[in-house]
Amino acid sequence: MDTDKATQTMIENLKKNTGKTLEDWITLVKKSGKEKHSEIVKYLKEEHKFTHGFANLVALKTRGTDAVSVSETEDLVEKQYKGKENLKPIYEKLVKEIMKLGKDIEISPKNAYVSIRRKKQFALIQPTTKTRADLGINLKGKAPEGKLEASGSFNAMVSHRVKLEKAEDIDSKVIEWMKAAYDMAG
Repeated sequence: MDTDKATQTMIENLKKNTGKTLEDWITLVKKSGKEKHSEIVKYLKEEHKFTHGFANLVALKTRGTDAVSVSETEDLVEKQYKGKENLKPIYEKLVKEIMKLGKDIEISPKNAYVSIRRKKQFALIQPTTKTRADLGINLKGKAPEGKLEASGSFNAMVSHRVKLEKAEDIDSKVIEWMKAAYDMAG
C-alpha cells in the first residue's frame, strides 16, 4: 500500500495503540460482515473503543475507498505543490506538528488544499501562491492577533488564516493556535 507520511504514522500508531496491525483490523472488520463505511466506523468505535480518526482509517482501507488506496492522495498533494515545490517543507512540517496533537486526526487531501479533521475540520493547508502557503484554522470567537488574521474570502471553511512563506514561520504561536483549534473540534 502506498501511503503518505501522515497516514503511515497513523498506521504505526494503530499497531502501538491496539497491538494489532492495520491488516489484522481489516480482517476483523471483514469477518464482522460490516460493509458500509458508517457501519464500520460505528462498529470500531462502539465495539473496540476506536477514536473517529482510527475508525475512519480502517474503514477506508477495508473498503479500499480512501484516496491513498486509489493512489490519489499522493497525486493530489503532488499536484498542489507542482511548481511550488519550495512550499512542500511547510506542508510537511505542519503535518508533522499536527499529528502530535492527537491520535484521532484525519488528513484528507482535496484538489486545492489538505483538510485536517478530528470530529470535524479544524484546519486546512493550502499552497496559495508560488511563494506562500496558508494555514486555515477554525478558532471561532478568537480575535485576530499578529499573523493570525480573519480568513476573510480565503476559505469559508475556516475562521482564521496564517500566511507561511517558509517552514520556520511555524513557530510556537502557530502550534498553539493549531492545538486550540484541535481542542475545539473534539
